[in-house]
Amino acid sequence: MSVRDTDDMPEEEGLLEEAPCADPSETQTTSSLKRGVAVIKRLCKHAPESPGVYRMIAENGDVLYVGKAKNVRKRVASYTRLAGHVTRIARMIAQTADMVFIAVETETEALLLEANLIKQMKPRFNVLMRDDKSFPYILIARDHAAAQIGKHRGARARKGDYFGPFASVWAVNRAINALQRAFLLRSCTDSFYENRTRPCLLYQIKRCAAPCTGEISLNDYDELVAEAKDFLTGKSRAVRERLAAEMTQAAEALEFERAARLRDRISALSAIQGAQGINPRSVEEADVFAIAKEAGVFCIEAFFFRAYQNWGNRAYFPRADPSLSEEEVLSAFLAQFYGEHPAARLVLLSHEIEDRALLADALYVRAKRRVEVLTPQRGEKRELVEHALTNARQELGRKLADQQSQEKLLAALGAVFGLKAPPRRVEVYDNSHTSGAQAIGAMIVAGASGFLKAHYRTWNIATDQLAPGDDYAMMRQVLARRFARLAKEAEPDADPEAFPAKPDLIIIDGGRGQFEVAREALNESGVSGVAIASIAKGADRNAGRETFFVDGREPFRLPPNDPALYFVQRLRDEAHRFAIGTHRARRKKAFTTSPLDEIAGVGPARKRALLHAFGSAKAIAGAALSDLEQTPGVNKATARLVYEHFQRGD
Repeated sequence: MSVRDTDDMPEEEGLLEEAPCADPSETQTTSSLKRGVAVIKRLCKHAPESPGVYRMIAENGDVLYVGKAKNVRKRVASYTRLAGHVTRIARMIAQTADMVFIAVETETEALLLEANLIKQMKPRFNVLMRDDKSFPYILIARDHAAAQIGKHRGARARKGDYFGPFASVWAVNRAINALQRAFLLRSCTDSFYENRTRPCLLYQIKRCAAPCTGEISLNDYDELVAEAKDFLTGKSRAVRERLAAEMTQAAEALEFERAARLRDRISALSAIQGAQGINPRSVEEADVFAIAKEAGVFCIEAFFFRAYQNWGNRAYFPRADPSLSEEEVLSAFLAQFYGEHPAARLVLLSHEIEDRALLADALYVRAKRRVEVLTPQRGEKRELVEHALTNARQELGRKLADQQSQEKLLAALGAVFGLKAPPRRVEVYDNSHTSGAQAIGAMIVAGASGFLKAHYRTWNIATDQLAPGDDYAMMRQVLARRFARLAKEAEPDADPEAFPAKPDLIIIDGGRGQFEVAREALNESGVSGVAIASIAKGADRNAGRETFFVDGREPFRLPPNDPALYFVQRLRDEAHRFAIGTHRARRKKAFTTSPLDEIAGVGPARKRALLHAFGSAKAIAGAALSDLEQTPGVNKATARLVYEHFQRGD
């Protein structure tokens, strides 16, 4: 990501130098390369001679690449040569039609800005982090007399103590379940807590101390909360020793029921630590990253250690050019990763990256505390890195095996439907509605990497001019909109290695009628080179008895044990799941929509005031203007706006 200016051409961050191509026209014509160089030469004189970020933009407005440099003008000038570029950089230069420059004060600021822009714009020629979901945390909320334990994502708006990150919701749920057994903390909402008159089921199964009904005093409950915090902050040994001492005392006093409860709590704590696998002895808090590469695919394994405990791991498969080194990809990945997630005080890496000091400075700026970035060579820190590296290699092996299986299935699918080559992009369509209401069309996409959810799409179907439940017309509308957009997406300079925007095969969930509708829509759009197939459910909707419709062939079935049949069933079921889920979400939203939402100028606060005063939207619609004007929190202008809205019958 960083640029180091030397007498020779600097290395492009995220674009590792290869042996120069003798003829860049292998991938771009000489004329397009000359045109790109001319554009960059013209714009280069406007580039700042200071740290900053630059964007290379294609003719259609797409951002091709985001980079940074200590001296932006010097870096951009390195693109103005016609020869000596690797194939990938030559292709990028040839597609450049414009550039944008942003000057900043320091290279650290440039690093942070570059990472943000890459995440937002997802340029084709940058290393891209595919999964940027927020991590879950354990929250012990302190905004109530009896603290509540639960999982949390997102902004920390609630008062309390946050422990994490955990690598998955499953890990958080498992930890909370064990913590409830060990410390009997409540997980119910405040409203549920306030309305209890007797203990709930969690008290009966020994998962809660029931402070809601006074089964335990608030002072004693606070002691349980303090013990839970001690455990989550690394004082687990002290907590276990204290519980063991109490259990011994209870047994000696012949309080066997109390001793048994303490024994169960100690067992719960042991279960947490036993399920966490490797736990460090000398590393209290660290993020560990290890990267592996095989067959041009990268895998980055991240482990999170807090309070001397392993809180889980997650594998990432960033999109990166196969020619890049592990160090380049890891450097680009970390800048994007820590743009969204807080850093531990110690970051351990499997490979030495050139931007290590710059990354540490950037993390210091974000965290407002010192963050150490190391590539350990010995000791327990190295053991943690080696453990992460082993997991990265195993995950990568599984990924490649799955990809090979997927490629075989795509080849079988192409053979079944008469394609000349295995399809690279398969699109599957389905509709969902309730008697024509809240109708949506859904498209799922599959390729060599499996289901590609970033490419999934939905359409709200306009049913005003359609007969209720007219599935053919709905499918025609969806496909017409999809193909019309596809026809506009000309890709003369598209990267041949990138995932295509145009499908090789379209599968429709339906019979002969759906197939004919799809073929007509495709012909009307002018899109060519796309095969169409439809799959009709078998008799009694039994899986394995589906009938397939393909252009130029009679309807046919596949043998019940054919792998291609199972693959098509998976594709169809995924499209059905996606369509149903989207439809249900839209239907649920329609159920909770209020007529007040349609009035421009009435925000949440005034809507609450009106509903609090009148009780329902129906009562508001029938209220007199004078009554509306007397509503606390609603001025006369808003009252008249609401009154006129309902009087017009809007």
